[in-house]
Amino acid sequence: MIGRAGRHESQMNLNGIFPALTTPFHSDGAVDLDALRANILKYNSLALAGYLAVGSTAESVFLNRAEIAQILAAVREAAAPGKILIAGTGSESTTETISRTAEAASLGYNFALVMTPHFYQPMMNPESYVSHYQRVADASPIPVLLYSVPQFTGVALKADVVGRLSEHPNIVGMKDSSGNMHELELILASVPDAFHLLTGAAYALYPSMALGAKGGILAVADFLPDLCLELYSAVEANDAPKSRELQRRVTLAARSIATPFGISGVKHAMDCCGYRGGAVRSPLLPLLQEQERTVESALANVSSTPNLAS
Repeated sequence: MIGRAGRHESQMNLNGIFPALTTPFHSDGAVDLDALRANILKYNSLALAGYLAVGSTAESVFLNRAEIAQILAAVREAAAPGKILIAGTGSESTTETISRTAEAASLGYNFALVMTPHFYQPMMNPESYVSHYQRVADASPIPVLLYSVPQFTGVALKADVVGRLSEHPNIVGMKDSSGNMHELELILASVPDAFHLLTGAAYALYPSMALGAKGGILAVADFLPDLCLELYSAVEANDAPKSRELQRRVTLAARSIATPFGISGVKHAMDCCGYRGGAVRSPLLPLLQEQERTVESALANVSSTPNLAS
């Protein structure tokens, strides 16, 4: 186990905006690594803090281990120097999670993002989660971030569990995608100041940061990274009027595109914004033509909203 001093010596600054990278696919369903690299090369020119590879937005549950390794290597290769690299390594099995985390570390990733196991929900309780995450953190060569995404898993990490886990020197932060401000406030009150909490809910970026979150790992940043960065900068500058207006625009994108249409909507929005989104993998379905028009209309509405920075 890493000593308590290791928390401060090994921890990088996780403040900022991280796109939750998508996985592009060829028409035959194979992973399109060239498109993935092309997206990252465009992102590299922006002030993004880094990238999350193989997270929920990457359709990670549809990827096999060989594909995951290829994607992690491609992201590592394309990322500009200084970008923080986070790998989604969680699985239902503690042993498999440990193995995936070790592989990400060997490929040069800085952090492992570990989603809550959830398949056996009736048997999952605070003790099972504490045991799982402690075992992963004990074995991990890199710092671990907790990942609570109840809209997908049906379970949420509560403040008491997060507080206990934050005492582990190799558990240094958390991505909370619940958007639950009350629970987030309780979590922040239960962890040390060095603990990095990032929101996964784009519509809650401003209020989350106002409570003490360090930034966000966001699907909206896949297609509107500049807007997410502008909002982050406004919050950091304590510019409340600008933050409120920019949050309204980010929320419009999240509520009109990412939330109702999921990864299919995110990928179509990427195509519209000059990135390479492409197809989703079955059993996810592509957007219907009418849904594509809805996404395009939402993007136009976001773009036409007056920008206080101009």
